[in-house]
Amino acid sequence: MTIRRMDHVGIVELIKYHTPSGRGGDPRTPANALGIRHVTFAVEGIDDVLYRLRTHGAELVGELEEYENSYRLCYVRGPEGIIIELAEQIG
Repeated sequence: MTIRRMDHVGIVELIKYHTPSGRGGDPRTPANALGIRHVTFAVEGIDDVLYRLRTHGAELVGELEEYENSYRLCYVRGPEGIIIELAEQIG
């Protein structure tokens, strides 16, 4: 599900993973708990973004993947251990 703001400047995408199943988190975790459950940033030039993030201590989690000839996606772990997803539209 994608929710678009009226001005089309920002996009929020709500997703649900069907496979593989993961450990369930505590839905009552307070908002100020360390970590982010899932956030994706749309980027242009994902290779360059990865390079710049690595110079600041980030590391690639897994591999840079292509999804259905439409996106290049990857997960990045920052110095504090928080993982974000990067997505570059290619198609």
